[in-house]
Amino acid sequence: MSEIPERNLGLELARVTEAAAIGAARLQGRGDKIAADQAAVDAMRLILTSIDIDGQIVIGEGEKDEAPMLYNGERIGTGKGPKVDVAVDPVDGTSLTAAGMPGAIAVIALSEAGTMYSPGSLVYMDKIAVGPPSKGMIDIDAPIAHNLAQVAKATEKSVTDVTAIILDRPRNQPYIDAVRAAGGRIRLITDGDVAGSIATAEENSGIDILLGIGGSPEAVISAAAMAAMGGEMQCKLWPRDASEKQYAAENDHSLTDVLQMHDLVSGENIFFAATGITTSELLKGVRFYGQGAETHSVVMRSKTGSIRCMETRHDLARLAKISALLDE
Repeated sequence: MSEIPERNLGLELARVTEAAAIGAARLQGRGDKIAADQAAVDAMRLILTSIDIDGQIVIGEGEKDEAPMLYNGERIGTGKGPKVDVAVDPVDGTSLTAAGMPGAIAVIALSEAGTMYSPGSLVYMDKIAVGPPSKGMIDIDAPIAHNLAQVAKATEKSVTDVTAIILDRPRNQPYIDAVRAAGGRIRLITDGDVAGSIATAEENSGIDILLGIGGSPEAVISAAAMAAMGGEMQCKLWPRDASEKQYAAENDHSLTDVLQMHDLVSGENIFFAATGITTSELLKGVRFYGQGAETHSVVMRSKTGSIRCMETRHDLARLAKISALLDE
């Protein structure tokens, strides 16, 4: 990515997630997750068109016939910069935003062209993620009790003090039962497993391990952040039915291979940015005041391992082109 000032790229990506977060936050608690997501998509794409990259969406809002903007395969940027793969999730936690609950974030990741894994129509993965102390200690194919014991050893805790974060879904009940049987602690989340993965690598989050089945796109985006944070993530594709098994076979997607982080994002210069929509342990949510808004973001870069947190004040009158930001 030598064609552009690399140090500025993280800030440019933060502008993208800030705009998406402000757009979605305007609809916080209104009970319409589709409208909140659309507002974030509109704002995110508007900013992306101004960035000097020749980008292609690898992880987006859906296939071209399902999503009018930020769809898989869409070209973004001015086309003047380096060729890059881009993964976006304008709202990780649409239900959280619609309900006004904590934990929703806007995220984007970027890496060299051809370095991001594309799961296609296989939208779910079995996942395990841990922070730097437990890196190299886990095995997704091992029993849950073994992985909890490994994390306990790495973090110098008792298993009874190890906390697992798990999406609260019926498909994840076996993981919940296994953690309870092993004596571990659990934090259930209703949405937003990108933030859940990142929490395992955040020193003071209180989360030690992520377990369970969640979105494949979120796995790729999470891997981008974990590459900068020094954590570890392992995944396996999880087909929902016979048709997805057939799709995997026809498209050379192994259902038994373990996908390591370098399989998900293999670039050497990976950027990740996220902005809080609603407040969580990771990021504060958008706060509106008068004609302005305040955002809290994090920007990461794998090449340097830098993690920057920033609070930004925005003059909404100057952002009037982003229609979702201002009241009619």
